[in-house]
Amino acid sequence: MYKKLEVYALATDPIYIGTGGYNIGRVDNTIVRDPITNVPKIPGSSLAGTWRYYMVLEALKDIRDNLPQWEDIKNENGNTIGEKLENYNWKNVPSSNNTSSSWKYFVGNQIMKITCAGQDNVPQEELENSPFKTNNEGKTGHCGHCIVCKGFGFSKKDISWQGMLFFSDLNILFFPVFTYRGTKWITTTSKLNEIGIEEETLSENKIRTKKGDEGHLNLGWLYLEVEGQHSIEELKNFDFENFKLAPEDVIIVPEDLFSHIVNSNLEVRTSVSIDPITGAAKEGALFTSEAIPRGTIFYGEIRSFNKKGFEDLEEKLKPLPETQELEDALKDSKHFYETLGIGGMTTRGFGRLKIKLEGEDG
Repeated sequence: MYKKLEVYALATDPIYIGTGGYNIGRVDNTIVRDPITNVPKIPGSSLAGTWRYYMVLEALKDIRDNLPQWEDIKNENGNTIGEKLENYNWKNVPSSNNTSSSWKYFVGNQIMKITCAGQDNVPQEELENSPFKTNNEGKTGHCGHCIVCKGFGFSKKDISWQGMLFFSDLNILFFPVFTYRGTKWITTTSKLNEIGIEEETLSENKIRTKKGDEGHLNLGWLYLEVEGQHSIEELKNFDFENFKLAPEDVIIVPEDLFSHIVNSNLEVRTSVSIDPITGAAKEGALFTSEAIPRGTIFYGEIRSFNKKGFEDLEEKLKPLPETQELEDALKDSKHFYETLGIGGMTTRGFGRLKIKLEGEDG
C-alpha cells in the first residue's frame, strides 16, 4: 500500500525557518518550534515545497532539450490529454531511460514546466485546458499531468488530487553542544527509541555518556552529573560523507531538559540594514535572528502511497506513477539541498542540508 522513507538530515549551515516577525526576548526574528515541546523543527510543508521545486529542476535539466512543442501534442489523435500524451513518443531519449532516472520520462512530463513547482496561479482552468490555456500574463500554473503534479498534488476547476507523497516534520534527533570535552551531540531516550535504539530512562537532572566516568560535564551553561554509560554501540544512517557521528560523541539527557539545552544553544546572529545612500548602518535598523546551528541532525519520514487503483475511478488521472518512480525522483533531486538549501536567508550563509533516505515497504 505504501513505502516509508526515513529521512536523516545534517545541517551543514545554520537553518532559519522564520515565524513571521514574532520576537522572544533579545531575538527579533524567531524560528518555528513544536508547540508542545518548544523544540525548533523543520516543518513538513517547508520540506515538501522545496522538494517539489527541486524535483522539477532535476527533471527539466535532462529533458528540456527533448520536450515536444505543445502544438504537436495537441494535434495528436486521442480524446483526452492523457491519451495524447501516451500516443506521443519521446524523441532522443538517452539510454539512461532504462535506469532509475526513467522517472524523468514519465508520461505527462512532456508538458512539465517550472510553474509545476510553484503555486498554481490558474486553478480555475479545467484539467484538459491547464497545459495550454494561459492567463493575461502568459502563465500556465500546474499542468496536472507530470510526475511532480501527480506526486505532490494539484487542484483544478474540475478535479482536485491530494497527491501520493506525505511529508512529516523534520525533528531534531541529535543537537550539537559545546562542552569542555569538545562538541557533543545530545539526545533523549524517547528520540533514540524512534530510530530503534533501546535505552533505559535517566535519573532526574543526570546525563549519560559513552565513557560514563567524567563525573560532571557542562552542556553550554548547564553543569550536570554523569550517571554512567549509555549502551549505544553503533549508529547507522549517520555517515554523511565527510561527517560520521560516533557513539562517543553522544550524550543522553533527560526529556525535560532537552528543550532548555537546545533553546539555550541556538545560533543568534546580529544584522543591520545598510543605507544605500550613505553606505553606513541605517539608524534603528539593528535586528537579531536565531537559527538551528550547523551540525544538527534531524529525523523524519516521507510516505509514498500506491494509488494506482484511482485510475479506474477517474479517467483524468491516468497514468499515475509507481511508488518506486517517486522514490527515485526524491533521491535524484535531494542533492539540491546541499547547494540551494531550505528556509530563509540562504544568500547569507543559511539553509544547506545533507539528506539521506532509507526505505522500507509497508
